[in-house]
Amino acid sequence: MGRGYAATMIHLRIVVPSQSVGEALGLLEAAPSTVNLVHLAGAVRQPAGDLVLCDVAREDASLMIDDLKELGVERDGSISLVTIDSQVSDTARKAELAAERHMPPVGPVVWEEVEARTSESTELGGNFVIFMVLACLIASVGIYLGSPILIVGAMVVGPEFGPLAGLCVAIVERRREVARRSLTALAIGFPIGITAAMLFTLASRAAGLIGDDYGAIQHPLTQFISDPEEFSFIVACFAGAAGMLSLTSAKSGALIGVLISVTTIPAAANIGVAVAFADWTEWRGAMAQLVVNLSAIVLAGVTTLSIQRRFYERRRAQRPRPG
Repeated sequence: MGRGYAATMIHLRIVVPSQSVGEALGLLEAAPSTVNLVHLAGAVRQPAGDLVLCDVAREDASLMIDDLKELGVERDGSISLVTIDSQVSDTARKAELAAERHMPPVGPVVWEEVEARTSESTELGGNFVIFMVLACLIASVGIYLGSPILIVGAMVVGPEFGPLAGLCVAIVERRREVARRSLTALAIGFPIGITAAMLFTLASRAAGLIGDDYGAIQHPLTQFISDPEEFSFIVACFAGAAGMLSLTSAKSGALIGVLISVTTIPAAANIGVAVAFADWTEWRGAMAQLVVNLSAIVLAGVTTLSIQRRFYERRRAQRPRPG
């Protein structure tokens, strides 16, 4: 008995008004990257319409959704998508190969997934603020003790990459509302985290946990946090590009490496620590480090997404249309 190939597909659940279902079915049937097409006439009650189910190769998912949008499906019905990590089917493999023949070298991007992920992570809510505060507090202790483990832990806990990614997507796709939410989260989250680090440092000094001579002691770990150089910008650019690729390819494991590659959270915490000690030289250095990191991540992220979007638009323009 032969073994089927495990293909990566996107499952679409489409609600279509009965008067438009013929066009939608014709579109799906004509696409070689679509399999397992099911039509249930009159199955949907609210809004009234037909239910269409199908699986489409990940490489063609956004193209297919855009075609359905041109038919007005999202206006009068709905389009839901679910990632199928593995589908054992030779038919699905053929559909995947049909889509891969026209794929650019940047790999498949399901833009609807990217938009959904970034929209979720740009909200300024209680959890975001709590994680920001906790990350800055952990980084503060790491700065006091010169502990690389605590610094890395603070980087992983920090939630700042979500709004940064949302801002990059908003810039590329010109979505003002997402940009506004992302900037609001960053503009409020970082000051709150910095303030928490400052108050915690003042409390620690008052309790005698930190000596008054702390500012005069050399801390090698703190030096790179408050001493931006060329490699700070370069590494942040690399991290921004890797973060966007991780986001668009759904490889979340790479995000951990991105989070511990740049010193946004440690720099923010060090700003608060420097204010508590009135060490304005350290404050200026930490501020510069934070600005360099944030700017480089956004620059690299926007550049990466723009390249991927250009390949997608070119492929969409060259794609043969049914009928």
